Amino acid sequence: MSWTTPDQLRAQVNRLWDQGQLLTSVVASEALFPKRLLLKRPTSSEIGERFDEVRRWIVELRRLENLRIEFREFRHPVLGNNAMPAEIWVDSVADALAIIGKERDFARFQTLLDLTRLRAPALMPWISAHPLQTLALADVWSRLLDIVQWIQAHPRADIYLRQIDIPGVHSKLIETHRSVLIALLDYVLPTEAIVSEASSVNQFARRYGFRDKPSRIRFRMLDPAHALLPELKSADVTLDADSFARLRPTVARVFITENEINFLALPFVNDAVAIFGAGYGFDALAQASWLSDCRIHYWGDIDTHGFAILHQLRSRFDHVESFLMDRSTLMEHESLWGAEPGQVAHDLSRLTESESTLYDDLRHNRLRQRLRLEQEHVGFGWIAEALTTVSPNAVVRVKANPSAA
Repeated sequence: MSWTTPDQLRAQVNRLWDQGQLLTSVVASEALFPKRLLLKRPTSSEIGERFDEVRRWIVELRRLENLRIEFREFRHPVLGNNAMPAEIWVDSVADALAIIGKERDFARFQTLLDLTRLRAPALMPWISAHPLQTLALADVWSRLLDIVQWIQAHPRADIYLRQIDIPGVHSKLIETHRSVLIALLDYVLPTEAIVSEASSVNQFARRYGFRDKPSRIRFRMLDPAHALLPELKSADVTLDADSFARLRPTVARVFITENEINFLALPFVNDAVAIFGAGYGFDALAQASWLSDCRIHYWGDIDTHGFAILHQLRSRFDHVESFLMDRSTLMEHESLWGAEPGQVAHDLSRLTESESTLYDDLRHNRLRQRLRLEQEHVGFGWIAEALTTVSPNAVVRVKANPSAA
């Protein structure tokens, strides 16, 4: 049937709910009703040719409660005068809710509105913009308001989230709902209480002045002369970022690698330290200003993400050099090529000319589809030779250090 059915009328009303209009109209006191629904009616010829179907169609419409049907007299040359549905209206929020069976959800939303008006009226615009999200949070909404009010009363508290003392609220609740709490807190807190550049969910603590667990940096001194402890020549050490920044070692070179075994197996190198990389995260390293005085060599996979990470690292230290991320290394290990799960496709402005050429070949799949050479597949002899090339006479012992593994 090409005419509007009762199910289609219900779907029109349901869209008002799914789009949040039913709930928003209550928050903003908007006059959404009475609302006319779209109605496709039989044509004059269809009435004459399919009169019995038209009559059944009218009966079905009449059975749908909570709708107001306006009829108009229609004169047919054969059938005479007939009353035909001309317009269908929903007259009120209550009627709309009854049609789609959302009365209970609506009542729950009204309770959330009353609670918010009482405790945090500044959040009403947010609720108006996100009514369905508010309703989805109904089970925890009161506790979210507790958190918002506590942070309002204790801006920039300089404590761990675990130390917030609110009955019924634990740090896991805050961690779970960080994204919505960011939205709510940004509505109610003054700008001076917010670190705007800390914009990601993972930077929640910093954004609102809480202490965060310290970033940790794992490293090995590749030169025994620079060992932190004399009896441990190549100790695998992990320090928080602040302590690492204060080290001030007198090394000349830094090797950053993304693979743990490569990190552990790097041979002794004069005046050098190895750092176990952190993918795309280099904020912790940026605190160590002494790195700016060192030659930094980054060793990642030869794939689009490897070059993207190199690009990002250069945003912190623009003098970083790539290590074993060249075409010669790639072609030497052709038998060990693999496939990159997902590729980076955007331009990377911080690559050198040769790096950019290889990156373009990778992202445009000119050598092979989704080509990737993982750094752990590079032969150790090739690594040792590259270390010698990077810094002649730098390698004290080419053989891997057994105590470091």
